[in-house]
Amino acid sequence: MPIPQERKDDINKRLNYIQGQINGIRKMVDDERACVEILTQISSTYEAMRKISQTMMRNYMENCVTNSLRSDDQEEVNRMYDEVMKVVAKYSK
Repeated sequence: MPIPQERKDDINKRLNYIQGQINGIRKMVDDERACVEILTQISSTYEAMRKISQTMMRNYMENCVTNSLRSDDQEEVNRMYDEVMKVVAKYSK
């Protein structure tokens, strides 16, 4: 699945941010910081991961899904419908 360079750059920037947050959370745990402070950082990290998921979902829809649905091969179209249903079910949990 091709990912445009601009999206790759955005994803890598977010991953670096998340890695820093994870390291910060680890240090907070080691330093026995207040639970609410740690939970706040975990929430922030989760939100950053959610943004990456949204970016990847958009790329998936724009590239993989669109290309498959334009196919003249009805089996491919049906396969993609099934795949999209699985992805949406998993993503929406």
